[in-house]
Amino acid sequence: AHRKQHKKACKQRAEELKDEQLYSQGRERSEDDFCMICTLPIPLPMESSSVRRGCCLKRVCHGCDLAAQKRGMSDCAFCRTPTPDAATSLRMIQKRVKKKDPAAMCNLGKEYFNGGGHCGLKKNTARALELFSEAADLGSIEAHHCLGCQYLNGVGVPKDEAKAVHYWETAATQGDVRARHDLGLLEYYHCNNYERAVRHWLISAKVGHEGSLKMIQESFRDGGATKAQYVEALKGYQDAIEEMRSPEREEAKRLRQQGRY
Repeated sequence: AHRKQHKKACKQRAEELKDEQLYSQGRERSEDDFCMICTLPIPLPMESSSVRRGCCLKRVCHGCDLAAQKRGMSDCAFCRTPTPDAATSLRMIQKRVKKKDPAAMCNLGKEYFNGGGHCGLKKNTARALELFSEAADLGSIEAHHCLGCQYLNGVGVPKDEAKAVHYWETAATQGDVRARHDLGLLEYYHCNNYERAVRHWLISAKVGHEGSLKMIQESFRDGGATKAQYVEALKGYQDAIEEMRSPEREEAKRLRQQGRY
């Protein structure tokens, strides 16, 4: 009986230590979330606020990209390579994949996963899984998030929520904001664990994830979050938005809304 009680206490302590790590790490965005030119964090979602070309696969915010265009540069604002067409972009990415570049592997994996994207590849979830898995082994945080999505939804693989959680937790503790937000959604809707969900969303809201802020607001209305938590999330979100702001980005946003950029 003593041994069984001791084993239970050890298991509980192990879970506590795992939670300490889960909620204490990844409170700042990963280095991949920063513009390679102005070094400011890129507004979320990054796909709508930045460009990433096949030449170097480095993210450049719309503000810096627009500034380069205004100086007469039509090439990549980071590496100055002429903007490649779809076929050339694919060859560039494949060349980097052969050299075991995790960013290129993840990028090509997403092209296969979605199908019909910029590179014009046919949808192939099995190939996407291979690329995501190898990229994750080589350290790609984004690939961990992609694998979590694939396993949670059972796309090209059997559904496996435990694997999805493993990949998302790995990504979240390294600063992946989407993985952090998704863990909150999983806790909220699948596990009915509102306290854990809000703890995740507090972290992602405070680095600029609007969806996380809205979920905390909804939880506050439903009694799942306290007023203090909502105020903390709102203040953190506003600070993060201010940190990401720049005159160049504001101009790019205005011109995009007008269809002029």
